[in-house]
Amino acid sequence: MIKVGIIGSTGYAGQELVRLLTQHKNAEIVWYGSRSYIDKKYYEVFQNMFQIVDDTCLDDNMDELASKVDVIFTATPQGLCSSLVSEEVLSKVKIIDLSADFRIKDIERYEEWYGIKHQSAEFIEEAVYGLCEINREDVKSARLIANPGCYPTCSTLSIYPMAKEGFIDMNTIIIDAKSGTSGAGRGAKVNNLYCEVNENIKAYGVATHRHTPEIEDQLSYASGEDVVINFTPHLVPMNRGILVTAYASLKKDVTYEEVKAIYDSYYKEEKFVRVLEEGVCPETRWVEGSNYVDVNFKIDPRTKRIIMMGAMDNLVKGAAGQAVQNMNLMFGEKESEGLELVPMFP
Repeated sequence: MIKVGIIGSTGYAGQELVRLLTQHKNAEIVWYGSRSYIDKKYYEVFQNMFQIVDDTCLDDNMDELASKVDVIFTATPQGLCSSLVSEEVLSKVKIIDLSADFRIKDIERYEEWYGIKHQSAEFIEEAVYGLCEINREDVKSARLIANPGCYPTCSTLSIYPMAKEGFIDMNTIIIDAKSGTSGAGRGAKVNNLYCEVNENIKAYGVATHRHTPEIEDQLSYASGEDVVINFTPHLVPMNRGILVTAYASLKKDVTYEEVKAIYDSYYKEEKFVRVLEEGVCPETRWVEGSNYVDVNFKIDPRTKRIIMMGAMDNLVKGAAGQAVQNMNLMFGEKESEGLELVPMFP
């Protein structure tokens, strides 16, 4: 049985970790960390856990926690994990960090985009970027995982086969993405109030969103060249879901069959990436509550461009589900354990 501790268990991603891990056959949560709700019953914070989780929320003490569990999930704001992790901690326990602290290998770039100083730069090179479909073998032997961001997960998986095979001009990539409001976290913010979000859609972080360098890094690794993109996210009035529509110029004329064969060759063995049938566009409603990513593409011969699309649940595959997938690989479990959830509809 894998003993689990969660730091930040009362945020949206933390609560999703609890939901998934309570259904995991070989995992036991022994520590529900939350600075905001110390000594409060977990089900009093999330009533959906009534008579399911009776534990009390504890402080986020990583040093104490490291000696009591096998793995720690940190579902916390940027900067916290890097301030807590140490060689002593990592000698005792594996860490899966859901923040951006270890996703970007260039420290100066991280500090520029996130506006904070990195406090444990010595571990950045060691940290494995936990996009399982691409870095599976490295994940298995890791002791520190940088769990990917939600937008980067959907964007990378949608574009990766074309980037890896050299089918597209990497300097022409434009990504238009949309997310539900849970992606902004559970903290109280005026811009996320019901009256501010309902019956509205807006772009935000235009040309400045902090997931931009993460996406650029992953596409650079895939293509073998330095990639600079336009990435524009939008907030839509729904709880969950991410939809990515990415555009790029093709380097040569290709047929649907040629491109479909490439996508199938990359994802036919992947449990959680579904390449849709011709003409079917990904929709968030068909992945909600699940760890699936639906991807597809459309070739536009008129403009000699390809439109690459993806949809997923930002709290599952975009956060907690991917983290559990990483845990399963790290501990030799079946990769899909605790994650075989049929998407919810309606």
